[in-house]
Amino acid sequence: MTRAATGEEPMALAAARLRAAGLRVTVQRMAVLAAVSEAAGHLDADALRERARRVTGGLSLQATYNVLRALTEAGLVRCTHIPGQPARYEIEHHDNHHHFVCLHCAAIRDVECTVGAAPCLEPRLPAEYDVQEAAVTFWGVCPDCRAGAG
Repeated sequence: MTRAATGEEPMALAAARLRAAGLRVTVQRMAVLAAVSEAAGHLDADALRERARRVTGGLSLQATYNVLRALTEAGLVRCTHIPGQPARYEIEHHDNHHHFVCLHCAAIRDVECTVGAAPCLEPRLPAEYDVQEAAVTFWGVCPDCRAGAG
């Protein structure tokens, strides 16, 4: 839900989400959660830190990672690991989506899971294994890079 749809400011929304997740509300947590919420894409910790610092005034990279870990563990933020890139963060929508990564510009785009039941894959493992999530990354060339190459 967007800020316009609720009439609430990003920090107030972040505080409400933190409380609902059972987390202590701090300025750092609110600022980082608001930064992730307002990001149009998949940002790394340093980019989120810079956005959060506009509110907090000062925030170390280690503190940012600590906040992101707490938000991820609480199910508010999703951390995506793309080989060769820093971890990226986005709001967790619990939709089991995957990612497309451009080989030229490294842009990341969400890809819906459209085949099969979550986690979208059925690995061949002994029955005692309990698969809870699958991470699929599609690699290729985005439309902007394709247009530039032609």
